Amino acid sequence: MNIEDFRIYCLSKAGTEECLPFDAHTLVFKVMGKMFALTSLNREGFTVNLKCDPDRAVELREEHEAVQPGYHMSKKHWNTIDFEAGLRNSFLKELIDHSYEMVVKGFTKKLKEELSLME
Repeated sequence: MNIEDFRIYCLSKAGTEECLPFDAHTLVFKVMGKMFALTSLNREGFTVNLKCDPDRAVELREEHEAVQPGYHMSKKHWNTIDFEAGLRNSFLKELIDHSYEMVVKGFTKKLKEELSLME
């Protein structure tokens, strides 16, 4: 999956926006204002930070060399995924979906209702 396919996939999710809140090189995707994915636009190699259940995060790191503890993020809740390491697109989409769902799971009932109206 290349960066444009990644971008299109993230933006296809309900309530998602893209922004550059940190600097001109860090592309962030948020659902209802909460971050679920980010990537650098000027790093060599295409990697993405995605939120992950802590137990699953450890499991994924043990199973896949392309999954590392989150770069400049909470190592407990975030993984950095090498999108150029040959992982299947379906698996990468599953990891994006999981990150999005982890964020949505933490929403209040009101926010979840607002999001459901966007679907």
